[in-house]
Amino acid sequence: MSAVLPPASDASIAPEPQEPKGGPVRREAGTSVWGAAFSRMRRNPQAIAGAAIVLLFVLVAILAPILAPFSGTALPGRAEITPTHIPVPGELAQYPLGLDRFGGDVLSKLIWGAQASLLIGLISTALGLVGGMVLGLVAAGFGGWVDNVVMRVVDILLSVPNLLLAVSIAAVLGQTPAAVMIAIGASQVPIFARLLRSSMLQQRSADYVLAAQTLGLSRRTITMSHVLPNSLGPVVVQATLALATAVIDAAALSFLGLGGGRPETAEWGRMLTYAQNELAIAPHLAFLPGICIAITALGFTLFGESLREALDPRQRKA
Repeated sequence: MSAVLPPASDASIAPEPQEPKGGPVRREAGTSVWGAAFSRMRRNPQAIAGAAIVLLFVLVAILAPILAPFSGTALPGRAEITPTHIPVPGELAQYPLGLDRFGGDVLSKLIWGAQASLLIGLISTALGLVGGMVLGLVAAGFGGWVDNVVMRVVDILLSVPNLLLAVSIAAVLGQTPAAVMIAIGASQVPIFARLLRSSMLQQRSADYVLAAQTLGLSRRTITMSHVLPNSLGPVVVQATLALATAVIDAAALSFLGLGGGRPETAEWGRMLTYAQNELAIAPHLAFLPGICIAITALGFTLFGESLREALDPRQRKA
């Protein structure tokens, strides 16, 4: 004989969830650290201004063959140059920004100079980043006497001013664009090395490292798969800021005559070099490339500082 179940009381029946009056509750999807950082940067006027400058600089450099009226070494206005007169901006319709002492179109040289600066900045920063990460990883990964030796070498390099170290290396390697890239990259290696080592040492005391050790993971696995990826944030930010330094250093080395190339070659630092003797009759030859260098460095600096602020909770404004 089957048992008759008692009727369920009202209290035993779970009430159906009621939808709030304002409609269904919206839940934010989880975002990564980088996703949250870029979301904050989209609301930061400083980051927007920096990103706009950097994007404009990159587009001009990439599209130089299309945007520039003449090639980087062309001298279309040689017939317009006299010992006492150089056409200034607005004087000749076909040369909106005037001519230089050699008869080159200043507008074209500024555009091609952006490409040269971008190439030198990217390659030199990449060289410094790779070299610094190798030293920082070795120092933080092995520790002990290896860490002491590597860091003492880094301290010696850091004791030399950045530009002076780059000038010394470029002078030894020779007056070529490749020497400039290597010199600037080598001068940035100790900065990246110390930054990565410091970040990795900080991450090694995190809870997730202790959990990984408890699970029996090897030190190599923990370092390469967990500590290193979580230590790259400050290094990426520094790489963005280093691009601004690289653009300025490249112009400085070219200004000092260490960049190689012919005098009429389009490069902002070289344009400043050959504008020194023409300041009395053609000051635009110095002002225009100087403004380009300053604005480009400002763009990378604004973007890098905004990225640092967005990634570092201690420096966020909101």
